This record gives sequence, C-alpha cells and structure tokens, in this order.
Amino acid sequence: MNIEIIGVGKIKEKYLKQGIDEYLKRLQAYANVSIIEVPDEPTGDNMSETEVAMVLDKEAEKILSRIDSQRKVIVLAIEGKLITSEDLAKQLDDYATYGNSKVTFVIGGSLGLAQSVKDRADWLISFGRITMPHQLIRMVLTEQVYRAYRIINNHAYHK
Repeated sequence: MNIEIIGVGKIKEKYLKQGIDEYLKRLQAYANVSIIEVPDEPTGDNMSETEVAMVLDKEAEKILSRIDSQRKVIVLAIEGKLITSEDLAKQLDDYATYGNSKVTFVIGGSLGLAQSVKDRADWLISFGRITMPHQLIRMVLTEQVYRAYRIINNHAYHK
C-alpha cells in the first residue's frame, strides 16, 4: 500500500515530530507512508469571512495540486463520519483488496479545509467531535494508520 498524508503547515513541536517519526518507522513493515507538508497561509485575529475563505482557497489549491487523480482520498474533518479503528482498518483493507493501493489522507490547517478539498474526498471522516490542533491530529492519524495495519494483519495491539 502507498499512503500519503498531506498536512497544511510544518510540525514545529519536537515531541510531535518524534511521535510521528516513531509511527512512520513502525509502519515500514506494512506500507509505504509519506508525509507531504504544504505551506500554510498567514492568518490573523479577527479575519473576515472573505479573508478566511481566501486563505482556505489558497491552501486548497496547494493540497489539490498534490493529489493524483488515481488516488483514493480520505479527508479528516470534524463534520466527517465518526469512525472506529476497526472501520479504518476495514476501509484500508478493502482499498487494497479491490486494487486501490494508493491512498491520500488530508489534514487541513488551523482554519480547516475549503469545500473543494472535501468534495474531492472519497471518504470524509472524523476522529471525534472535539477540535484538535492540526499538528496533533497528524500524529493521531499516523498512530491510527499503524493500528489499522496491526488489526488487518491480526497482530496484537492494545485496545
């Protein structure tokens, strides 16, 4: 399986980088996983709706330009379908089984994602209704992808 994780912005916190790197290392046994960071747009306090939309549109252009038309796209959004680890494992396994071995996950920036990115999704998912920083969700996603492969391969992993 070939998995890309597209995230807006750079991870600056050392502890998050270390966590992501650890799960990427563990994932090497199961899949080729890469992270693509697209630059975030400058934001400020008290932005108008028009300014927010402009930022989201610029970030969307960068994201969408990095997604090959042949890839399955899973977008993380708070309004997406609430899923379990088993749901994610089943979906990744189904993609691989039915010839869709190229998957891209997308995580937006601090303002979220433009509708155009959500429209490109084959699956819009959520890890919960709480808001998490986009840097943290990148680590959570890498852990969940690792967990999914442990489930797919019937390997032990704490519940």
